[in-house]
Amino acid sequence: MSFAAILSASRPTADSPAGLRASLHFAGQTLIEYQARQAVQAGADRILILVSVITPAVSQAVDRLSADGIAVALVRDMVSMVRDAPRDSDVLLVADGAVVAQAHFANIGGIDGNALLVADDSRASAPLERIDAGQRWAGLARVSPDLLFGTLDMIGDWDLALTLVRAAVQGGARRITVSQDDLLEGRVALVETQQQADLVAQAVTAAGASAARARGGIEHYLLARLARRISPPLLRTQVPAAQVRIAAMALGAIALVPIELLWTSTGFCLLLLALLLAETADRLDELSLRTPPTGWTAFVAPGFALVGIALAGGDAIATYLALLLAVILLADRWRRTGAARAWMIMTPGTALILLLLGGLLGASATGYDVAMVAAIASVGAILLRRPD
Repeated sequence: MSFAAILSASRPTADSPAGLRASLHFAGQTLIEYQARQAVQAGADRILILVSVITPAVSQAVDRLSADGIAVALVRDMVSMVRDAPRDSDVLLVADGAVVAQAHFANIGGIDGNALLVADDSRASAPLERIDAGQRWAGLARVSPDLLFGTLDMIGDWDLALTLVRAAVQGGARRITVSQDDLLEGRVALVETQQQADLVAQAVTAAGASAARARGGIEHYLLARLARRISPPLLRTQVPAAQVRIAAMALGAIALVPIELLWTSTGFCLLLLALLLAETADRLDELSLRTPPTGWTAFVAPGFALVGIALAGGDAIATYLALLLAVILLADRWRRTGAARAWMIMTPGTALILLLLGGLLGASATGYDVAMVAAIASVGAILLRRPD
């Protein structure tokens, strides 16, 4: 069942009274954007951002979220909240400045009725809001429409988030307790300064670096692993994924020049580097909770690799190999490889490695023959292999 999400963006940072916690830089975007993307991934169909004043940073964040197809609205008072809040579905409430692991978002998002994410009282949970003698609110709550509108009717000028949480506590809402490890390792935190946000973002990106989408061939076994190591430092230095992707495209085009000049090995190495940059751009998108592109921009860098393979061979076999690899590439990118394992999928990167080895051994023609046989076998595995 879908739900809406209410994000708070009104509390100042400890760095400057003029700055908002919601505007702190986090994982390549503002914190409020990161929270909104987490809520959408958990199932929210609209985002309501509760603000006391609309700052340029918050306005720009809303523009970026809207550009990504996320339904988002700014709410400045209780009248607007009553008008915009859904009356037929639950609401996910996110605390101002809260950083919570996506697993907890998914857990709360999958529960019907009133629920609170809480932490046992300890030194690690001291920054969190106390709700009773033994526990504190960990920054996430799910509330029913009855509780939401019943609270709005009497709230006046009170703090909406905390009032809703206290009402949920009094109503006996279900409690989900986070572990102390989550608090100590930054998977549940409340950030008030940019330094805290940087530290928590480092922990979050490091934890997320092991998760990756499916990919085949050398892209899976080598390039994706290198990208997982490269992307967290780039994210912390605020390098946009779009710039890395453009660099991959440009490098792929440049690589065709040495291939035309018969410096084939140099061109192939540059094409492998272009594929690595493309993988890194996808990984940056994933770490910032954006969906990597599946349109034409996803195929530019590997497309240049296929053009380079065809140009370097200069015959019909090389052209047929490039076309066959293009079909496999589409199946791999669109996750239509069936039950084929990663090592069974012949990708442009894998072909470049084989052709480089053939060139170094003085057997370029043999390298193309081996690559063609491997590509045919890969198509067979995709079409014929059944799930275990």
